[in-house]
Amino acid sequence: MLIVSVVQSDPVPPGFLEGHVKTFPLGDANLADDGKVAVPGTEAPYSEYPLVVLTGDGKKEITRVTPDRNGNYRVELPPGDYILGVAAHTRKRPRPRPFTVISNQTVRVDMSIDTGIR
Repeated sequence: MLIVSVVQSDPVPPGFLEGHVKTFPLGDANLADDGKVAVPGTEAPYSEYPLVVLTGDGKKEITRVTPDRNGNYRVELPPGDYILGVAAHTRKRPRPRPFTVISNQTVRVDMSIDTGIR
């Protein structure tokens, strides 16, 4: 009796994690109290708040991703369960967000970060 096993050589296609980071407060403080008003639309320093993707059990870091200048991010990941957190120390660290990546699909996870800047 001959038993043949076929091994699929094509890897499982990845999925994607994407989302938007909102930092607050966004306004500049006017410490000099010189009558100047903070500039509206001040660009948030997203590069200071990288996100970290951990394994589903939270024990191993998979990758870090830095949002673009508009606060958006996208990263390719193998299918599986993960946790998204903030790598930087913040005034009030947001609760880590669990998510699941499915092959050829995109999962969206948005984060709000309190920068502590007042």
